[in-house]
Amino acid sequence: VQLQASGGGLVQAGGSLRLSCAASGLSGYAMSWFRQAPGKEREFVAVIDRRDDRTVYADSVKGRFTISGDNTKNTVYLQMNSLKPEDTAVYYCAAGFYQDLQRGSPILWGQGTLVTVSS
Repeated sequence: VQLQASGGGLVQAGGSLRLSCAASGLSGYAMSWFRQAPGKEREFVAVIDRRDDRTVYADSVKGRFTISGDNTKNTVYLQMNSLKPEDTAVYYCAAGFYQDLQRGSPILWGQGTLVTVSS
């Protein structure tokens, strides 16, 4: 059972990146993205309910980031547009229950992928 995140990299401010999180060995759970910037605590970014595609976003990313899922691939994506230097962080995917994920309590964490936004 694992979550495999990928897609991080270096991008200029205003640019875009798409992160992927492939789940193996589990299904039926909501999935989410968190991030942790240097010197800061890990924070919630977005969550998607795989049953009905309900989503919730942190205020800091609303209108710029989109979380989506492909149930055939058991993969969740985070499309990040209009990136800002303050979006620089290690991004983690996680799986769990829809409400619990919003409270930062997943069942399973994936490894992180680093996103660096240069000014």
